[in-house]
Amino acid sequence: MDEVEWMPRQHKAKDLRVGLISWAGSYLTFETYKNTVTATAKGLGRRQTWEILVSSKHDTQAVVRLRSLQGFYLLCEADGSLCYGRPRTSHHGCFLIHFHRSGKWTLQCIISGRYLESDGEDVFCTSRTLSAYHMWTPRPALHVHVILYSPLNRCYARADPTMGRVWVDAPVPCLKECGFLLHFQDGCYHLETSAHTFLSHLDGLVSQPSTQTAFHMQVRPGGFVALSDGEGGMLYPQGTRLLLSLGSDPMGEEWLILQHCPTWVSLRSKTQKFLSVVYDVEVCAASGHVTPMSLFQFECDNKSPTLQLRSANGCYLAQRRHRTVMADGHQLEAETFFRMHWHCGRIILQSPSGCFLGIAANGLLVASATNPGPNEEFGIQLANRPFLALRGRYGYVGTSSQHDLLQCNMDQPDCIYLLPCRQGIYHFQAQGGSFWSITPFGSFRPWGKFALNFSIELQGSNLLTVLAPNGFYMRSDRSGTLLADSRDITKECIWEF
Repeated sequence: MDEVEWMPRQHKAKDLRVGLISWAGSYLTFETYKNTVTATAKGLGRRQTWEILVSSKHDTQAVVRLRSLQGFYLLCEADGSLCYGRPRTSHHGCFLIHFHRSGKWTLQCIISGRYLESDGEDVFCTSRTLSAYHMWTPRPALHVHVILYSPLNRCYARADPTMGRVWVDAPVPCLKECGFLLHFQDGCYHLETSAHTFLSHLDGLVSQPSTQTAFHMQVRPGGFVALSDGEGGMLYPQGTRLLLSLGSDPMGEEWLILQHCPTWVSLRSKTQKFLSVVYDVEVCAASGHVTPMSLFQFECDNKSPTLQLRSANGCYLAQRRHRTVMADGHQLEAETFFRMHWHCGRIILQSPSGCFLGIAANGLLVASATNPGPNEEFGIQLANRPFLALRGRYGYVGTSSQHDLLQCNMDQPDCIYLLPCRQGIYHFQAQGGSFWSITPFGSFRPWGKFALNFSIELQGSNLLTVLAPNGFYMRSDRSGTLLADSRDITKECIWEF
């Protein structure tokens, strides 16, 4: 089989989501019960998140509509007031975004020519004369665990802890070193590696964030970003080894694509052998250790129980003739969609024919069983996630100086270190080395002395549920306290990671 070039996935709606920060540091906010829009919130939540729907785009500007996560559009009325609803005409709700070199945006109403502005609390469109009050800072609203892709070099950024550098040389983002945590602080961004070091202006990796690790970011719709030091230096791949470092780019601004870090897993049979792709396309359970060819990207829409597994060769697992499963499928083929079932932390895969995937006597992966048994159950383990950063309906899971219980409404996450103990079961370890503990009321503290068992089940490409040691699902609560008290999987039990 000819080698298939790894193609990054197409943009999704969430790649175009941003928060818009006013000159006063507050966010453009969708007010659910007032049919209005304000700029009073100090953090980025669901009501501060806007989808940028682009109708046309040029180098320094774009015509867009802003849509809230509730499905309503930002509308400018004739008197300059703002509300939300459905556009009444083809231009109603359209804004011309001007991209400024400072990284800020201005939004000009197409109909009136007036600029969107805030007085630090209310939002309106009344002035045609541009000023600092019309400047908005876009903040990407995607999950903080990200990957960086260079379209020019067709490779992903990869941290090298041994050399203390970041290279843009990974053709496939299956390694944990390709994942970065994007921290937003005081209007700047810090890139933290999976080994918890930070990229500095001096090209190296340092142990603590500082002004030398703070980057300014220009954002364009579609997940395109350009990082700079604010003094003319742009962050881009340089040299024959494509070192990610600051420089004066002779080709102009170097744009990278910012995406949510994908989920890669390994699958293990009942004989403790890992599923691997061999001889280009065959899939068998023969390896006793993980190799790049035993890693699969977990692609699943949480609205459907079907799953696609993408190999590092760029192709998807697909059921073929004689019930064999091969790694030669393409994204839109019906034969690449498998229905997933969970049993005690192990995953069962059902092929489009209705048969269940299992291991034949010769070690090959086949779809032959009409009823699943131990041979059709696979242990599954996160391959590129040494830790989790969980985001629920009200924010990230983390600690707060104002509470002794773990919270679920934080603007930035605490890392939860995963210590696998058996398939699907993990110990949750806090950043200081202590373990998560659970109270009789189903709340959590991060300073336990003993490791407890948490069961993780994947519900989507970057979504999971957690079954806590008390037998209940972990959920986010509107009060801000993280709880494990749900018998059923509800929306509040779904965690983005």
